[in-house]
Amino acid sequence: MQFVDLAKVIVRSGSGGNGAISFRREKFVEFGGPDGGNGGRGGSVFVEAVSDLNTLVDFRYRRHVNAGDGRAGRGKMCTGAKGKDAIIYVPVGTEILDENCESLVFDLVDGNGRKLLLPGGNGGFGNSHFKSSVNQAPRIANKGQPGIERTFWFRLKILADAGLVGLPNAGKSTFLSVVSNAKPKIADHPFTTLYPMLGVVSNEGTEFVIADIPGLIEGAHQGKGLGDVFLGHVERCRVLLCLIDCTSEAIADDFRAVVNELNSYGKGLADKPRITILTKTDLLASNLLEERIAELKRVCRDSIIAVSAVAGTGITGCLRHVAAEISNAGPKADNGECAVPWTP
Repeated sequence: MQFVDLAKVIVRSGSGGNGAISFRREKFVEFGGPDGGNGGRGGSVFVEAVSDLNTLVDFRYRRHVNAGDGRAGRGKMCTGAKGKDAIIYVPVGTEILDENCESLVFDLVDGNGRKLLLPGGNGGFGNSHFKSSVNQAPRIANKGQPGIERTFWFRLKILADAGLVGLPNAGKSTFLSVVSNAKPKIADHPFTTLYPMLGVVSNEGTEFVIADIPGLIEGAHQGKGLGDVFLGHVERCRVLLCLIDCTSEAIADDFRAVVNELNSYGKGLADKPRITILTKTDLLASNLLEERIAELKRVCRDSIIAVSAVAGTGITGCLRHVAAEISNAGPKADNGECAVPWTP
């Protein structure tokens, strides 16, 4: 399935039905009086986060969402039918932004309940509503309130316990494929991973979710190589796993490059617990590997774990350490919904 994490959606709530002008007409009733019913209320638009979706691809081909209009009132005090509500289902972790893609409307980090995105228009009053002691036969009725049309941006930020970050070709996809049930594309060239992937890890009776994002390059925090979009997917991770290729001749510079992008991006990434994992250790002799680890320790204050996903060495201890860090990091963030309810 194609992964889409940003979509523009035009949403319209239903208009209210018009009130009716009608008078009671019955045999032997000379002055029946007004009996025009009210118009029905227009349908509202709701948004709901559900756990069985993981992409916004549906909105690539469905950019307009319209609720139903209310029906007009009729005689004999009949109120018009209410317009049909429209419910938009999105993945858990979706942010709803305004048309300028700046103000946050809702942050759907859990799947509890529906949020009102746009209310439907009120139905108009029928002429029976305007009857009074001085006007026994009013011939006026209200029109229904028109619906509201707005443009929103839906932005998906995946939810995971740990996030893999690193330079291109650092072995992130291979690591994810070995430790989890995910089956990412693996190849010996940069940018094999083109979109984020999730994998569920089961280790010693514990389970947690790891997110793999495409490799970072210099300037990623400014949007180079879509890096700012990819970094947004690890904002909600409780632990970051920084993968470094131990075969690199400039291992310290590689580490600095990744950390600099995390720090420059901001939004709390620099403050998250971080574990540095040296990958591809099966390609180096033990004495050279020790030199690379010592070189990295001079610039890295994180926990350093050496693993080989291909040979399977160090994987069990690494996962045990990751599970402990996730547990120490505490529960996932609460709903980030705006403190002041948004109204159209």
